[in-house]
Amino acid sequence: MNEYIEKGIALLPDKPGCYLMHNEDDEIIYIGKAKNLKKRVSQYFLRPQSGKTFAMVSHVHHFETIITASEKEALILEMNLIQKNHPRYNIMLMDDKHYPYIAVHKKVKDPYVSLARNTKDKKCDYYGPYPNSSAAYEVIDVINKLFPLRKCKTVPNSPCLYYHLGQCIAPCINKVTSEDYQKILDDIREFLKGENQDLINDLKSKIKKASDELDFETAQKYKETLVSIEHINEKQNVEFKDKINRDVFAFYTRDFYISVTCFCYRKGLLLSKRNLTYELVGDINEFVSEIIYQYYLANPTPSEVIVSNEDIKNYLVDALETNVIAPTKGKLHDVISTVEINAKESLDAHFLTSKIGDNMIELLEKLGTILKIKTPIRIELFDNSHLQGTNAIGAMVVYINGEPVKKMYRKFNIESYNKKDDLSSMRECLTRRYGRLKDEGESFPDLIIVDGGKTQLEVAKEVMEKLELDIPLAGLVKSDKHRTNGLIDKNFNEYYLDDEKDLFFLLTRMQDEVHRYAITTHIKKRNKSMFKSVFDDIKGIGESRKEKLIKTYPSISELKNAKIEELMQILPKEVAEILYNRLHADE
Repeated sequence: MNEYIEKGIALLPDKPGCYLMHNEDDEIIYIGKAKNLKKRVSQYFLRPQSGKTFAMVSHVHHFETIITASEKEALILEMNLIQKNHPRYNIMLMDDKHYPYIAVHKKVKDPYVSLARNTKDKKCDYYGPYPNSSAAYEVIDVINKLFPLRKCKTVPNSPCLYYHLGQCIAPCINKVTSEDYQKILDDIREFLKGENQDLINDLKSKIKKASDELDFETAQKYKETLVSIEHINEKQNVEFKDKINRDVFAFYTRDFYISVTCFCYRKGLLLSKRNLTYELVGDINEFVSEIIYQYYLANPTPSEVIVSNEDIKNYLVDALETNVIAPTKGKLHDVISTVEINAKESLDAHFLTSKIGDNMIELLEKLGTILKIKTPIRIELFDNSHLQGTNAIGAMVVYINGEPVKKMYRKFNIESYNKKDDLSSMRECLTRRYGRLKDEGESFPDLIIVDGGKTQLEVAKEVMEKLELDIPLAGLVKSDKHRTNGLIDKNFNEYYLDDEKDLFFLLTRMQDEVHRYAITTHIKKRNKSMFKSVFDDIKGIGESRKEKLIKTYPSISELKNAKIEELMQILPKEVAEILYNRLHADE
């Protein structure tokens, strides 16, 4: 992995979407979709690969992601992106084929339903796409059972079994009018548009009944059908049937920087994402409007420009010779929410990867000059996390030569009485850390940074004096909006970094990392604590079974939603019943 990939993996979100692999010439060589981008994309680089996958990964220089609102959106977006870009390592979907659709052949003498791989036949209505042919066939099977259209490819001379089962209107022996067919077609259309709640409730009842009778195979078949039908109901915002060319803009701000992201729809299809990041100057809405206006000086203007609020619309409506819309509800408003998520991810990426090629030693030398200390090669940063004083932890991250060294990270389970007191927690962490290093004769860092201003720094000074240590100290200065914008040294002199943006980015990345480590460590401790209280005193749940349960059900809510039959796959029946009853005692 190069540094761009390593940084990119650290930023991947636990969200559905598409990923685009680029080579060194910035050519897109592979496009894929994922239910969870973090899990899927990281697998390419963190696991051994072979064959075509190995060849593709060996040419990846960097990647980008487009976050979607659902897996269904990711599926459709992947299809559109592949057909637009034709990446060399994508074998599937390279021609005009789509994922499978359900085709309702309505403009024939005797209408019928089939699976289709493209949407070109104007005699059909299409519904989908579906993630695979099995899911589409599941729905077709349900349609064939519910609606009595013909099932035969060619109409025979005598009725078949479907007629005797009441599942076919039998045009082979009956004269079926166009009105009769239209009524059935209207019912199918409503069903495929989501008017199917009664069927969903019926399937859920059948799943429960089969599970209660321990007929898990039948329950699984019902569940697969249910998933296929629920796929019908899931909305998507990456394809519009109106086939209008439109750009959708949203933005996100952080630490006086702004990220403006655009989803580009052409003929109704989402085909690309553009992102623009700047240092924020002046009024936000006016600045965003200027960015969009400048964007269209170099790019063709579509039929519609969708923006996130009325102020931006008012700035642009006379400047752009097109329809500018600021929706407050509906499908376009939903798209804006997704674009805003992408803008946030892009700004996070900018902070993490900006100045990636800079000489870190040069930045650290600047930091040393500002604080009047020797170049801080090794820096240790501290933060605390708790929930109303429960499961309180302290976190320390270590940077050497400006890079995180995760094997040196440390967590501290806070032992002091008042776990809500952040100053007390900081005092405990610093005392334990540097008291131990002193006792064991270990080396000290070149700089300690505490996540706070004067009060946190006073605590750090107090600890150093008590331990009789002289380690350089610094704190992070925050604005009234709780944004970091400078440094404070141990003499409480403040330094603002307006002219040192590269150093500002480095410190921000360090601060983000210690926050991330503190929060994730706290959540793990809290989850472990919650599991411990649930499993305590249940005879038959030892350490091995605890690990299996936690691995299968990572959160208490997932464990609570597990059926007793599912728990029995890990636990003996009696033990599973005890655990289930304890989880549902309040009911």
